[in-house]
Amino acid sequence: MPSSPTLVSYFKITRPINLALLAITQLLVKFVFLETLGQPLAMETSIFLLFVLACVCIAAGGNVINDVYDVTIDTINKPEKVIVGRFISEKKAVFFYMALTIIGVGLGFVVANHVGRPGLAAIFIVVAALLYFYASFGKSIVLLNNIWIAALVAFGVLIVLIFDVYPVIIRTERAPYVAASQLIFHYAVFAFILNWIREIVKDVEDINGDQNGGISTLPIALGRSRSLSLIFIMGVVTSLLVLYYTYVNFYQNAFLSGYFLIAVVAPLIYFCIRAWHAETPKDYGLLSLLLKGIMFTGVLSLFLLKQLL
Repeated sequence: MPSSPTLVSYFKITRPINLALLAITQLLVKFVFLETLGQPLAMETSIFLLFVLACVCIAAGGNVINDVYDVTIDTINKPEKVIVGRFISEKKAVFFYMALTIIGVGLGFVVANHVGRPGLAAIFIVVAALLYFYASFGKSIVLLNNIWIAALVAFGVLIVLIFDVYPVIIRTERAPYVAASQLIFHYAVFAFILNWIREIVKDVEDINGDQNGGISTLPIALGRSRSLSLIFIMGVVTSLLVLYYTYVNFYQNAFLSGYFLIAVVAPLIYFCIRAWHAETPKDYGLLSLLLKGIMFTGVLSLFLLKQLL
């Protein structure tokens, strides 16, 4: 029998750090970047906060149902962190997932109707469905499982454009929106690549539990050593891509170039060094944390990039 559930247990199972990163990213895209355009946007502050809450609820629901399906695997990989079945029963966790998802979809309908595009509410339903399918069977599809979740994370950036820019761009001057949208798209690509690498790192960390749980992941197919070599190569390629992007777009701005070199490229190089020498679960945990930190410093550069608009 699980111990009595507490609010802390329900809070932890949603993975609040990941949710905070999603919310902060969306808030920065809106208030630090898009608002500087001086152009009409579809969502005023109150509606946008409902939009962020809807996204957070959908993502939180996805995290909860993922933990429900991963109980057996997590019991092997990280028994001290298992919540479902220990502090929260599986039945209550599923109910919590349903409540979060219903609230998220409901708020999505409110936001979509407010911006005059009711059909956009379907996006929340589709994303919720994809998160459920990922948790239930998507993790067993080699390679696609990593791309699947990385794409959903990147979409958390792009969805701001869909709801805040798309409804107004068809009836006003497009040039300012296009320039801003291109930069946000570049951020989404950056987020996709980093999270793709991070998902592979997490699979290396969880290889024992995944094998016992009958899940086929890339590290199981390639082996831990080859997977770490792939992670190293992907880190090097990402570092080179960021260097190239910085040179092409910001070479005339010494401060902006310096920021990317110090806050993004340098940590990426350090990540590559650590990936090359990684051997223990503690090493894999550090790699995952480094990627999350790099994504955060990348998002913070929006404070600087707004001057380019």
